[in-house]
Amino acid sequence: MREVISTTVEIINVIHDMLIQIFNRLNFSLTDKELHFWIIGIIGIFTFISVYTFFKLLSKWKFSITTISFIYTLTVMVVLVFAIEIQQGITSRGHMEFDDAVAGLWGFIVFFAIYIAFAGFFLLAKHLLFSTKSTKADHQPSTSTRSERHFN
Repeated sequence: MREVISTTVEIINVIHDMLIQIFNRLNFSLTDKELHFWIIGIIGIFTFISVYTFFKLLSKWKFSITTISFIYTLTVMVVLVFAIEIQQGITSRGHMEFDDAVAGLWGFIVFFAIYIAFAGFFLLAKHLLFSTKSTKADHQPSTSTRSERHFN
């Protein structure tokens, strides 16, 4: 886990330094705060447009709210899991390992699969129960006369 974080930090530092050099060559003298303002702003708006477009497509699905809720929750869980692992590394309480983060995320996915199985069972039972009731109602003879049925 330390290696993943160290590699990520090194990549970000190299990109950071390259951007400062590029802006300096273009005669844009940006402070570190100004660089963060522009880069995070640009990354954020492109991320928003991508997520908006993706969720807009998902909204057309039958179980769109469930799917969007799952994606959002998974995102929060990824952040939480890595925050816990980083906290363990900083405080030396436990071992900061990538495998721990993966195991935690698998825990969420397994519990979500159990939730989906229960929800699917209840939806199926509800469908079968109501389709049986409507089938019985469709096959019962009507007591109304022909003229009454015409106006109903």
